[in-house]
Amino acid sequence: SFPTRRSSDLSSPPSAFYLPDNRTVVGQDIDVSEAVARVLGVRVQRSEAAFDAILPALDSGKYQVGTGNFGVTEQRRRTVDFVTYVDDGQGFAVRRDSDLKPVTDVTQLCGRTIGTGAGTTFEATLNAQRHRCAEVGRPPYQVLVFAESSAQFSALQQGKVDALMSTSNGLRYAVSRQPNLRFLNEFRHLEVGFALRKGSPLAPALQAAVNHLIADGTYARILHKWGTDNSAIPRSRITPPEIR
Repeated sequence: SFPTRRSSDLSSPPSAFYLPDNRTVVGQDIDVSEAVARVLGVRVQRSEAAFDAILPALDSGKYQVGTGNFGVTEQRRRTVDFVTYVDDGQGFAVRRDSDLKPVTDVTQLCGRTIGTGAGTTFEATLNAQRHRCAEVGRPPYQVLVFAESSAQFSALQQGKVDALMSTSNGLRYAVSRQPNLRFLNEFRHLEVGFALRKGSPLAPALQAAVNHLIADGTYARILHKWGTDNSAIPRSRITPPEIR
């Protein structure tokens, strides 16, 4: 048997989010994790947690597995193991009237205000490269961090931020439902995985279960349901190197 206490960020469609009844949780991560649990013959005991609180709680043993569209980065690999299940990207969304061109370099953001999620790879990317604006003689961009996805999009709609940086899948899903917004472009790719305490014995079992779902077609059906077919991976890996 395997421990099945799982922590999830439930505010990020299409990965995991509440339906309007505020009780029913749905999404790609929910479907994948439930399918994995069925393969392993266990039941998921799910707890909601803020995105930036999940990884520290894994190390303390509070949870065995974390889901929340966690991208695999070199910094995270030092303290956390991952079992990959999709390939998502970092992307940008803007209002339809924005003059911002597709972002291929962070210096294009200089002088702007960018919204993103707390504790994310997006926040880390923006903060790590903010100094580059001074190097090209331009004012720095400002980073506003939000705890909830809905607050990010409200800030964009209200003009409090010039752009959002988040998951490509999440941004595409949101702009398909908010006519005043548009997906600007994808910035880079990251493999996404279940997060586990470093050295967790659960990793090989989760990997085998994901690969079973890929082989029997369940995986493809889940991604198609949520419009994320392009994020499919050919096989699950344990803590792979960060995509460069």
